[in-house]
Formats: sequence, structure tokens, C-alpha cells
Amino acid sequence: MTLANWNGKEMPLNEVKVSVLDRAFLLGDAVYEVVRVYSGRPWKLDEHISRLQNSLKAIRIDTIDIARINLRVLETLKNSHVQEGLIYLQITRGEAKRSHSFPLSCVPNELIYVEEFSDPYVELRLSGASAITYPDIRWAHNYIKATSLLANCLASQAATEAGAVEALLVDSTGYITEGSHTSVFAVKDGHILLSPDSPNILPGITRKLVLTLAGQSNISIKDHKLKASELPQIDELFLSGTPEEILPVTSVDNKLIGQGVVGPIVKQLQESLRLTLAAWLNLKDNDQAQLLYHKIPEQSS
Repeated sequence: MTLANWNGKEMPLNEVKVSVLDRAFLLGDAVYEVVRVYSGRPWKLDEHISRLQNSLKAIRIDTIDIARINLRVLETLKNSHVQEGLIYLQITRGEAKRSHSFPLSCVPNELIYVEEFSDPYVELRLSGASAITYPDIRWAHNYIKATSLLANCLASQAATEAGAVEALLVDSTGYITEGSHTSVFAVKDGHILLSPDSPNILPGITRKLVLTLAGQSNISIKDHKLKASELPQIDELFLSGTPEEILPVTSVDNKLIGQGVVGPIVKQLQESLRLTLAAWLNLKDNDQAQLLYHKIPEQSS
């Protein structure tokens, strides 16, 4: 059973009932977050709650008690007994007569649910994933983590139909902005190339962590808006995201990236993340740290 918390009341997820007049259903008028759970603990919860608060402010939902939301997340996770999973958190403007403009009076709906997560990226972190390029047809405020994700869904479906893991979104000027559900990094001559923050890019929680891990490992980072046409010249390419963690990409549009294998910078960052998680969970030795990656063996350099 997947446990949900609907406006403060816990129940099985399949028993949650939402009005068809909820503005999230009719208009995509809602924001959300997804939090990873390791060994029963929510990873980077404070950062996710802070980003949720920023999204709420951006779409002018200003009546939410964030401290209460945080407490409900922790309570629902505890009562779910999930050890390895994902927490989904969504806040909608609420139920009202259909109108594009905001209703004069509307009570937001708050949904939290916790589900088991069977990591589909375990082997791909070792072998590398494939991706495609796809036109970025989204709106200009992608820093808001909104539920209106039709453009992302179309891109992700195109990747699925091509047998790829992700779609790299390319804007009208030829630059790669991000993935349909991930952040994108390139590596050239030992430097990480990363598009600078902008309203057109989600401030990813794992994206920010990658920058911290790179700094700790003395890997330099350069602001660089990567063009799709530059992909043949880079050495490594990788994605970051809450479920994906740090995921290498070894081919795009059926063309190899670098040598077509997982590169040294990605391996170093993956190991740094492994050790960071082990320390956070108070794991003491390398064997225990490996359990975080579902008994993946040590990577050779």
C-alpha cells in the first residue's frame, strides 16, 4: 500500500479523491517536489521544501504553512515504513469554478505520498545511458517546479520511443537548456561545463550538490551554454536528478560522446556522492557505502 496524506489526513493513495474542479486538474495550476528516501530518511528535504516555497511564491499561492507541510512529510514517511523510496509532494491552488484568472476565494489542496523506489538506473550509472535531442518548447519560467509538464512529457516520450533514457532540450538558438526531467552537465579537458542559472533552468537540488562535490574534488566548473552542435567535441556528458543521482550519458542521437564509455570525472563525482550519502547515514565502511548503490561493485579507474 502506498500511503498518502491528503490535506492532513492519512489514507491509502488509491482512496484519495480529488474534485474535477481542482485547478491542478483543469489548468495545471499547482507546484510539486520529489524527495528521495534512503534508509528511511528524506535526502535534502530542507532544500526541497525551500524550493517548494519559492515555487509557491512565484505562482502566488501564499496561504501555505510550510512548517506544517514539512511536519506532514516527516510523519507520512515515518508511518509509511518505506526505507528506499520517493516522496511526492504537490500543492494546488484548490477547487473553484473554471476560469483562467485566480478565484476570489480558494482553499489549496495539499497532497503527500510515499512510495517504494526500485532504482532503474543502477546498471546505467556504470555503463552509461543514451539520450536524444529534442526542441525545447516549454515556457520561459522553468525555475518554477509546476505540474504543467506537457512539453516535458512529449520530449520524454520521444526519448522512450527512441530507446533512450532522456531527451536533451535544445532551444531556438541551438543551446541545450536541460533534460526533460534532469539537469545536464558536459566535461571538456577536465572542466565541467554548465549553463549559468537562469529562469529557463530549474534550480536542481542534485545539480547544486554536483557543484559542491566538484568543488570538494578540485574539479573546475566553467559557465558555458552548451550548443547541441558541440556534443561531438566534449569528453563526457552526464545528468543529475533526484531519482537519477549522477547518470553518465555515453551517446546522443546514436552518436558516441567522447570514447563512448563512462569517463573519469563522472566516476569521481559518483564516488564523492556515494561517500557523502554514507556519511549522512552514518555508515562506517566502504562495504556499507556500496549498499547505497544496491551492491554495485567498485568502479575501476
